[in-house]
Amino acid sequence: RLQYVGPTFAEPTMLRPVLALLLAASPLVAADWPVFRGGPTMAGTADAKLPDQLDERWTFKCKDEIHSAPAVADGVVYVASMDKHLYALELATGKEKWKAKLGMMKAPPAIAAGRVYVGDVDGKFHCVDAKTGEAKWNFECGGEITAGANFHGPNVLVGSHDSTLYCLDAATGKKVWDFKIDGPVNGAVAVVGDRTFVAGCDSILHSLDAKTGKSVGQVDLGGQAAATAAVHGNFAYVGTMGNQVVAVDWTKPKKAWVFEPKRRQQPFYASAAVTESLVVVGSRDKKVYALDRTTGAEKWSFVTEAMVDASPVVVGNRAYVGCLSSTGEFYVLDLATGRQIQKLELDGAINASSAVAGDALLVGTERGTLYCLGKK
Repeated sequence: RLQYVGPTFAEPTMLRPVLALLLAASPLVAADWPVFRGGPTMAGTADAKLPDQLDERWTFKCKDEIHSAPAVADGVVYVASMDKHLYALELATGKEKWKAKLGMMKAPPAIAAGRVYVGDVDGKFHCVDAKTGEAKWNFECGGEITAGANFHGPNVLVGSHDSTLYCLDAATGKKVWDFKIDGPVNGAVAVVGDRTFVAGCDSILHSLDAKTGKSVGQVDLGGQAAATAAVHGNFAYVGTMGNQVVAVDWTKPKKAWVFEPKRRQQPFYASAAVTESLVVVGSRDKKVYALDRTTGAEKWSFVTEAMVDASPVVVGNRAYVGCLSSTGEFYVLDLATGRQIQKLELDGAINASSAVAGDALLVGTERGTLYCLGKK
């Protein structure tokens, strides 16, 4: 039992591990965004509390473009830039803690067990110490890396434009297995239990045994995929360069539904955000769509100023997304209706996806500015 000692509680020693687990599982504290879409399933959602109106809390200027989402862990933001540096910043202030010169980077960083993992355009995959930026190891792929990493047990998974998904020992960088597809791997892989899912330029969603790298199923998407597949339950959702969003029942495996806009069809390069009821995704037709997760029926669409390659994120009853306009429009939309709640103008086009950490949203621009948005 808990013994009352005033405004706080003193717990018996035997309860401390239980209380620690309860606190760790609490949805009220969602301060980390360790991988590209926030979690292993790549769903692009956060159990956080953002303010009703976003204000600029701080900015940090890189010397070249930011193409990818930052990662956040333990009060530190990690952002990769085309200026060849990986930066570690204080989440509270934006103050630089360290920077590591690695190579031009379009890929988002990923964090696990005190290390940061990120690939560069020359095909080198880096592992550095999260506290210092000190290099731990690197692995040479045969092509550009635009995909963020994900994790399975003691291993790290990353795809490359050399048409390969690599599984590496996260501690040493030694290859555990690889899986070849017929075309570049552009996006991160989702991980659910002992399954991982990879889509790329072979127009196929592959389901693999994450322990061995062996195929356990595949579905023809009908178009090449630049986006990351998001998984919710038994279904994976991915946009294609063939102007469609495809839902796959990966347990069958087979297509569950296909969505294609009725007019001005353009590719879907953005990855979807998936909730209990909706799939929210941006298109190069200058729209953001919300689709019924079960049927694929369009619930609403929102017209933006430019193409949408940045992947939306969903927090509570709102969706957040930027577009490629030169005036840097970033939108806050009502999740139920698609109504615009707020529009911010950042300093340049937004190709990068957002990350959410606690009560702040972080997003970079093609002018190399990382914005921390929240309550001042």
